[in-house]
Amino acid sequence: MKIQAEALLFDNDGTLISSLASVYRCWTRWAREYGITAEEFARVELHGRPAAEIAADLLPPEKVAEAVARIEELEVSDVAGGVELLPGTRELLDSLPSPEPSAPLAQGGAPLRWAVVTSATRVLAEARLAEVGIRPGLLIAADDITRGKPDPAPFLLAARKLGVDPARCVVFEDAPAGLQAGRAAGMTTVALATTHNSSELSADVLVKDLSAVSAQATAGGVEITIAD
Repeated sequence: MKIQAEALLFDNDGTLISSLASVYRCWTRWAREYGITAEEFARVELHGRPAAEIAADLLPPEKVAEAVARIEELEVSDVAGGVELLPGTRELLDSLPSPEPSAPLAQGGAPLRWAVVTSATRVLAEARLAEVGIRPGLLIAADDITRGKPDPAPFLLAARKLGVDPARCVVFEDAPAGLQAGRAAGMTTVALATTHNSSELSADVLVKDLSAVSAQATAGGVEITIAD
């Protein structure tokens, strides 16, 4: 199967990388510190959502800002040794054109054809990506938007910064909230069954992980090939 696109938008954790063990350690400690019971914690959807939204579901409004700062502190301090590349990530990203970070987006030279769109804060996302040697030309983080996934705002912002029609973007996501955001943005969605059962994922294409995906730069964008 082949898909023609102008830009590829990747979620980070669960799509490009895995930090599940670190996430579990940090959020478990965070919940204990704030007196949140296991039952209360289990009722909240964590994956693919900004920390501020999770904290707001669990704590009084006056404690949210402090709690978000605390979970970021815990997670950033746990990055070393707590992040690994998922299958196919390195090969796929290495096949995509990647202009110098200082080059203007969509202006001159090879246009930027991919971005990372994450629900993590910029500090945390950059730390995790740097741990595995990924330096995207464009990163959209929780700090950049007011409404996180499943709202389409993060993906629409990425398309706008890349200078690409949303309909010509392909979203790679492992979380239902992210896939919902991609669909709402009018983008083609590719679901990765890395953190959820296939039955929980609604997308245009479903793959096990990025090892099933290859890409080749073309004159007008990127041609994606999905292995059977």
